Amino acid sequence: MDTTRRKGSHAAILKRFANREVDVLVGTQMITKGLDFPGVTLVGVVLADTSLNLPDFRAAERTFQLVTQVAGRAGRGDRPGRVLVQTYQPDHAALLAASDHDYHRFFAEEIRFREELDYPPFAHMIHLVISGEDESAVAATARNVHRLLVDGGFRGQILGPAPAPLAKLRGKHRHHLVLKGTDVWAMVSQVKAAFAGARGKWRESRSVSLSVDVDPMSIL
Repeated sequence: MDTTRRKGSHAAILKRFANREVDVLVGTQMITKGLDFPGVTLVGVVLADTSLNLPDFRAAERTFQLVTQVAGRAGRGDRPGRVLVQTYQPDHAALLAASDHDYHRFFAEEIRFREELDYPPFAHMIHLVISGEDESAVAATARNVHRLLVDGGFRGQILGPAPAPLAKLRGKHRHHLVLKGTDVWAMVSQVKAAFAGARGKWRESRSVSLSVDVDPMSIL
């Protein structure tokens, strides 16, 4: 964002790189996808642990995907390429598999982990996020939602409430709950029934909002 605030600036930077006006390109995940520059022979991933250690069950999957994608930017021409990955966890299964472009190895490790902990695809999830400018009202509403689900006889796992990993976003405080179960339609029906019976009394303030994400791609 330091260099691409204006419209068209991203394309202009890539054009300069393609024309060999500059030899080093530094960026975020934006530069890992879809770029085809035959002259690139070295790619570096700085602190891969940033994505690997995110408190999200898809963190290893996203890191494997990211490293694999960025590795593919090197050596696309006649000259071979080299990829350097900086990490405090060089023995992590996702990074070892990515270094060998070994999708099957990564899948075998990851699917075993998810089965042991009842993560998708072995279970479904519903992500409830309570947000608002008043942190105490947000926290109290999150506790009310938890009590509402328990009293309503929700039959799956209820994780939380707790502050969300991104505890404050765009000026609003965020708390969340994660629901897990095997029958997603039964879970949705139970959640709907619990809230319908409460008639809005679970909300500590009108300024507090609730979002519901069924089978979320991220729980950040």
